[in-house]
Amino acid sequence: MKIEIWSDYVCPFCYIGKKQLEKALRDTGLADQVELVYKSYQLDPTTPVETNISTYESLAKKYGMTIEKAKEMTQGVVSRAKEVGLDYNFDKLMEENTLKAHRLVKFAQQQGKDSALVEALLQGYFIEAKRISHDDVLMEIAEQVGLEREDVDDVLSSDDFTTEVEEDIQEGLQLGVRGVPFFVVNRKYGISGAQPQEVFEDTLRKVAVEEGLQPGLQMKGSSNAGVCTDESCEF
Repeated sequence: MKIEIWSDYVCPFCYIGKKQLEKALRDTGLADQVELVYKSYQLDPTTPVETNISTYESLAKKYGMTIEKAKEMTQGVVSRAKEVGLDYNFDKLMEENTLKAHRLVKFAQQQGKDSALVEALLQGYFIEAKRISHDDVLMEIAEQVGLEREDVDDVLSSDDFTTEVEEDIQEGLQLGVRGVPFFVVNRKYGISGAQPQEVFEDTLRKVAVEEGLQPGLQMKGSSNAGVCTDESCEF
């Protein structure tokens, strides 16, 4: 089973949706029988790389509201994130241009480290409030997941993988992606947004039946056992 995921690293619902998919894969026993492919998408490619505008300010400007209203708007997202074990702190978040992060993930795919880097970028931004548009921060995150500093520097100081990022975005638009997260399963089923958990699980089970996949064993009693609506980020 192949699942393609269009997302952006400053989209709060993308991290929520990622956690939901991961839980669905564990709960259905299909985690070892799925290929995950991360696709690029930018909510706002015009965001400056050098910016010191807070997320609250950015939201207020985008939706024509006060800073206080923007803060209120994020509270529902914070509560939603807590449901999947994520502790968002919008007070420290700044708007970020994500092109370099997407280019770096394309490089990481060649090294088999894209999944680790995607998780590190999302955690770095939403949990640790890291400036993921800055080269030094991206370098630090990339090294954490095992990428070589010299290779990362080569990518960041060039335009490498820009074409691949742009191709992902255009491909998504052709498939009808207008907001993220957007999950495409076997190029047959689409899940838009951080849908209720059962939507993910029902879709996985349906495709597993179609593909003749058998769920793996789910171990019980281990000490390591894992103790909405159409929500998405749009233009």
